[in-house]
Amino acid sequence: MITATHPDACILIVDDEPPNVKVLQRVLAVAGYRRVTAITAPREAIARFAEIKPDLLLLDLHMPEIDGMAVMERLRAQLPSSEFFPILMLSGDASPLACQRALGMGASDFVAKPFDMHEVLIRIRNLLETRSLHRQVAEHNQHLERKVQERTAELDTAQLDTIARLALAAEFRDDETGRHTQRVGALAELLALALGWNDGEAGLLRLAAPLHDVGKIGIPDSILLKSGVLTVSERKTMEGHTTIGARILSGGRSSFIQLAEKVALSHHERWDGQGYPERRLGPAIPPAARIVAVADFFDATMHDRVYRKAWPVGQVLAAIAAMSGTAFDPVVADLCTRPEVQEAMLVTTRAFSSADASSPEGVVIRAASYPPSLSERRVRRGRLV
Repeated sequence: MITATHPDACILIVDDEPPNVKVLQRVLAVAGYRRVTAITAPREAIARFAEIKPDLLLLDLHMPEIDGMAVMERLRAQLPSSEFFPILMLSGDASPLACQRALGMGASDFVAKPFDMHEVLIRIRNLLETRSLHRQVAEHNQHLERKVQERTAELDTAQLDTIARLALAAEFRDDETGRHTQRVGALAELLALALGWNDGEAGLLRLAAPLHDVGKIGIPDSILLKSGVLTVSERKTMEGHTTIGARILSGGRSSFIQLAEKVALSHHERWDGQGYPERRLGPAIPPAARIVAVADFFDATMHDRVYRKAWPVGQVLAAIAAMSGTAFDPVVADLCTRPEVQEAMLVTTRAFSSADASSPEGVVIRAASYPPSLSERRVRRGRLV
């Protein structure tokens, strides 16, 4: 007697002849199979297939109500295409045509009646072993996929951390706390959500926006930190930080870097076409850059710089309103006239004024993984909540 190598495997027998069913049940029990279900009505087998969840199907080919081919076709439709599910077809028709037809329709093996029970048990053992191997391969593939996802996440985190440090390297040149880049990212996300961007798009902008001034790395300290009015030549050099930043970020394959490149290049363009470096007009300015332009102006004027003191919040908001349609996209600028948006922007800005701002390491950590966004709590798809 061939003994079961997978005694806990679930075996489903579908045969309309009770004597055949009883013989198979008895032989399988003696061989050590503990989970055997027998059904004589094929429609019942189809209805209960998902409930039983068999590992192997012993299926009679010729049945009066629905033949084995039809049963097999309906059951296959319930299974994932990637899953190996063995079907051992049983038939009193031992002709080559019947065997070929069964195998062609998807049966895994074929046994003619009357059974040689030794042969049946060998075929059952082989089919269950094959299914077990398929499952092991599938589980191994899933494990590998998880490892790939984990590694990809690690690389994404490392990339974000590197980019955050790059943004901070530029920001520390004229902002000793390094908080401006984080605040601009959070404000840009808030405004994007209020405009109706989805969470994924707004979250991507939150990551990309802090790189808007990365090109300042290439600007001399004598110009970047000058407390007086810049000369025409110095102003031209300063404006070059947009193209420098775009060149630093150019060629990126990720959507994050590609968006950051657009923002770095165009965040000083003006709605009226009088900005730099390309003098783009209105809708020709990338939407992300239009949002960052307002976020950058709001935060920069709210804080001290070497060349001027911070403005009162009322003056900042009045300036944004006054430049709606000239410097700024009027749709974005008009958002800042809404009291609930103003409140959210102020709270967002203040959220980055904690005591650890003096710690460069703390700043980098926060830049790479922001604290829960205020905008996530207050703004959802074009409305504040």
